[in-house]
Amino acid sequence: MPVPDLFRDGLARGWKARDASTLDQDLNLDTDIAIIGSGAGGATSAEILSAAGYRVLLIEEGALKTSSDFRMLENEAYASLYQEGIGRLSKDGAITILQGRAVGGTTVVNWTSSFRTPEPTLRHWASEHGVEGHGVDDLAPWFERMEQRLGIVPWQMPPNANNDVLRRGCAALGLDWKVIPRNVRGCWNLGYCGMGCPVNAKQSMLVTSIPAALEHGGELLYLARAERLEHDGERISALHCVAMDPQCVAPTGRSIRVRARHYVLAGGGINSPALLLRSKAPDPHRHLGKRTFLHLVNFSAARFAEPVNPFYGAPQSIYSDHFQWRNGVAGPMGYKLEVPPLHPALASTLLGGFGEDNALRMADLPHTHVMLALLRDGFHPQSVGGSVELRGDGSPVLDYPVTPYAWDGVRRAFHSMAEIQFAAGAERVLPLHVASRPARNLAEAREMIDRLDLELFLTRLGSAHVMGGCAMGKDPAQSVCDSLGRHHQLENLSIHDGSLFPTSIGANPQLSVYAITARLSQLLGERLADHSGGLVHSAFGR
Repeated sequence: MPVPDLFRDGLARGWKARDASTLDQDLNLDTDIAIIGSGAGGATSAEILSAAGYRVLLIEEGALKTSSDFRMLENEAYASLYQEGIGRLSKDGAITILQGRAVGGTTVVNWTSSFRTPEPTLRHWASEHGVEGHGVDDLAPWFERMEQRLGIVPWQMPPNANNDVLRRGCAALGLDWKVIPRNVRGCWNLGYCGMGCPVNAKQSMLVTSIPAALEHGGELLYLARAERLEHDGERISALHCVAMDPQCVAPTGRSIRVRARHYVLAGGGINSPALLLRSKAPDPHRHLGKRTFLHLVNFSAARFAEPVNPFYGAPQSIYSDHFQWRNGVAGPMGYKLEVPPLHPALASTLLGGFGEDNALRMADLPHTHVMLALLRDGFHPQSVGGSVELRGDGSPVLDYPVTPYAWDGVRRAFHSMAEIQFAAGAERVLPLHVASRPARNLAEAREMIDRLDLELFLTRLGSAHVMGGCAMGKDPAQSVCDSLGRHHQLENLSIHDGSLFPTSIGANPQLSVYAITARLSQLLGERLADHSGGLVHSAFGR
């Protein structure tokens, strides 16, 4: 029996959604609340605010892809579901930046790992960045609400062989490890979460909050790129968008002007600051786009005698925070250890090498394991993150310098990962670096890691999550928004996404975005009700 396409069934019932690529003339729209971005922050906001009775228009740059479109093919998924066709890089081209671009945003393509914001992070935000109302007790009911809403519980099945390497190695060494909570219901354990879920098991925004918002009368406009906010320095009067072609590559020449009572920006840690930069939004203290963090990632590969088959099963189910907080919040950079899935196209790039060398590595893929370290940036004076800038065409790019402080974290993470992999029974371990060679024992690996020249392009670096760039805080001289997500200067603008974070969080951030933006959306709805000037009609007028 075929899997029902929940989204397409809803559209057939009358959900209001418009494909901007099909416009044959310019469009003017009016609504109560315009939400820019349909990922974790935007869709959560849309569900809560539409349920409160507001007319909500959800605007997404990417295309609408549903479970019927997800065929678990890398060549299709990467080109259609990721920012810049999975080609988004740091300004120097040394760091890969993976972000979703589709209706549902990154929630459509993430690996489902869902963690509450760590308590040390929340304490640091309060003490060092003046963030108010985001303590453990403040957020606990919102975490519980979103965990129930999205089916977030520790993974109930045994880990696949790929994740079990991390468990076995930590257990053998007496290191802490735990099971990852995942936002799934009825998961088929396919292992292709990064290409969209073809069975609607992943509780992404595509199958949860966006449908709920549309059921409440909300409206969706997709393939519409937000270009500029029109404002007088105090209030926004309109949002200007351009219609994109079906591949979301080039503008069609049609434009959309959106007028709203309130605007919610939820484009994520690069696109949200970029829209404000293009709009020349007030930035008296020059914090916009600054302190943008990545959870810089380095990798260690290992060869096992038995098959690992790293392309099958739940992509992530085991993690270790053993090295995360052991040196305190602001000591040497801490890191979270996880395991990525290795599908062929991704693996061929990640494992590196050329010609015969790369071919041999790929031939050995069923026996290959890779571990990654999420480096917790932003907690130390020598970890100030990067800056979002605009290219000549207005598109965003992140300038992210890697400091000696971060390189020290990379080297220590290489050591930790090699030790765990050998403890789990690896025959050989290969830190992913241009100059590394497979080590046959831990002593050989340690000697090699200590000798590695850790530089950009020599060390294979990725990133896991983009956070910051519109940091929240009490003092406008040190932040872009207040602790309720309200822009300090533009009174009818709120920001509801991970760009609010004053640091990285030290964990996969999707649940943090869900819970924090749910709280902010509820409070926004109450404030707007207190100052109600009457609600407007449907944006689409029919």
